[in-house]
Amino acid sequence: MDYMDYKILECLKSNARIKASAISKEIHLSVSAVLERIRKMEINGIIKNYTIVLDESKLGNDISALMEVSLDHPRFYESFTDAVKENKNIAFCYYVTGDFDFILKILCKSSEDLEKIHREIKSLDGVSRTKTYCILKDVKM
Repeated sequence: MDYMDYKILECLKSNARIKASAISKEIHLSVSAVLERIRKMEINGIIKNYTIVLDESKLGNDISALMEVSLDHPRFYESFTDAVKENKNIAFCYYVTGDFDFILKILCKSSEDLEKIHREIKSLDGVSRTKTYCILKDVKM
């Protein structure tokens, strides 16, 4: 990875659909060189996939929250992560260090839905403690 690779990644992070010709103009490198560098980053696993950023409120998800979760014991890891993967309202799950074991990002339609999801998570085997934060506004994504 060199300076030009990082410049290409900056362009792709701001718009995954940007054309190689636009990147070429932005960073002053030939289109073929841009394409070759992108291909190498894909092969090497630096670029894992291309995605979109959604406006969740336009999809009916007016509430988003972060929830910290602690487990009683590591033996509950598998059952907890399996339950998280099955819950369509949990957009992200991070296994972390610190006072809690996991941080979840939850997207839902209403505070009533969030309360229901909160109860479901608290009732999972091994969950000992949670702390929930409602997201007021996305400042940086």
